[in-house]
Amino acid sequence: MLGGVLKKVLLVLLVVVVFQNWGKIERLFNPSQVVPEQTRAAARVVLYSTEWCGYCKQIRRFLDSKGIPYQTFDIEKDAQARKAYEALGGGGIPFVDVNGTLIRDYNPEAIMAALK
Repeated sequence: MLGGVLKKVLLVLLVVVVFQNWGKIERLFNPSQVVPEQTRAAARVVLYSTEWCGYCKQIRRFLDSKGIPYQTFDIEKDAQARKAYEALGGGGIPFVDVNGTLIRDYNPEAIMAALK
């Protein structure tokens, strides 16, 4: 009986890990969707977010799936990040700074345009 419970717990953990890393997994199976290396090397992407924000999680998955490096700051847990976010005008989350272009919502097309 204990073995069955352990198997179920491990299965749930596996599902959670796969869900959290879906962007990276997707990139392995679909490399044609990856952003060119020179674009990734020049990218300066900063994501201001919170842990509970669903759109923030979607942006992380999107950036991971495209192989775009980024920094993420939780504006609820990091006072310095909150100040930087407010200095840029804030206005909701997710808030993404892509090479100086400020994007205030979940907008993959705007992110890709700002990278070019």
